[in-house]
Amino acid sequence: MDSFIGCDFGGTKLLIGEIDMQGNILGMKRYETGIKNHREAADRVLECLNDYISKVGFIGSPAAVGAGVVGVVDYENGIWKSMDHIETNPIPLGKLISEKLNIPAYIDNDVKCATGAEMIFGHGKDSQNFIYLNIGTGIAAGIVSEGRLIRGANNNSGEVGHSVIDLTRENQCICGRKGCVESLASGSGLHAQALCLYDDFETKLSRPSEGNRVNAAEVFRLSEEGDPLCHKLTQQLEDQLANLIMNMVRVSDPDTIILGGGLVSDGWLLPRIKEKLNPATMRGVKNGVILSSFDPRFVGLIGAGAIGLIGLQHQK
Repeated sequence: MDSFIGCDFGGTKLLIGEIDMQGNILGMKRYETGIKNHREAADRVLECLNDYISKVGFIGSPAAVGAGVVGVVDYENGIWKSMDHIETNPIPLGKLISEKLNIPAYIDNDVKCATGAEMIFGHGKDSQNFIYLNIGTGIAAGIVSEGRLIRGANNNSGEVGHSVIDLTRENQCICGRKGCVESLASGSGLHAQALCLYDDFETKLSRPSEGNRVNAAEVFRLSEEGDPLCHKLTQQLEDQLANLIMNMVRVSDPDTIILGGGLVSDGWLLPRIKEKLNPATMRGVKNGVILSSFDPRFVGLIGAGAIGLIGLQHQK
């Protein structure tokens, strides 16, 4: 039985696992990372692959490996350029993994991996023109047009979190611009907005301890109870995410919008965002705005495996 190995590298954890041709997870192990440098991260991936092979092993016969990583990736050449968008010391991670396992290896940005999972195993199977919009700590998208994942000249297509959505904002995004939707309506943006507004509203919302973020589930619950601060925060989220979706619809004309990521995965925001969508703008989105069918904890792993499958198919 052919299978595919997936390596899902995030800022604090690494998941390594094996999936079958239907996207089912056959085996998996989690490793802690906490690494901020992509050179150290690449070494950690190789180290953990050794551990996985010796302690977990493979159920099927791995045909290819896919690795999903944060930051900037040269997909065509299997090179990890950086974790933090400052491109120094590029690492041929695809080649290093391939040499270790003696099978083809492919690497990609984490959100493009999740989009690959949707294309092969998820709602995207039924569409040639869809957008996968990941709303988690940050915001990014995978755009599929006529059955192809759009990459752009530098594989940076889909960085929609850095679309300016509010020209009145003075808070600066990490990209250097002001009013980006990621700085306002992502998990990190929700946290930043709460800190800015705490003193302006009566609220029951707990102030997070240092190093932690505002709890989105608590914000949603208190908003339903009429908490003034949380109501303000959720209204901003709904308006800004709805506007982002409509802007993207006007650009790429999809028939399906798939939402994923930790901030939307519980479904609370979905009907509220949909209420803010203009029917005329959305008339061509015949399959609607829907939640990803994947568990957000494992979509990166399945997506990494899918990138391996897709890469192998294209090679043939």
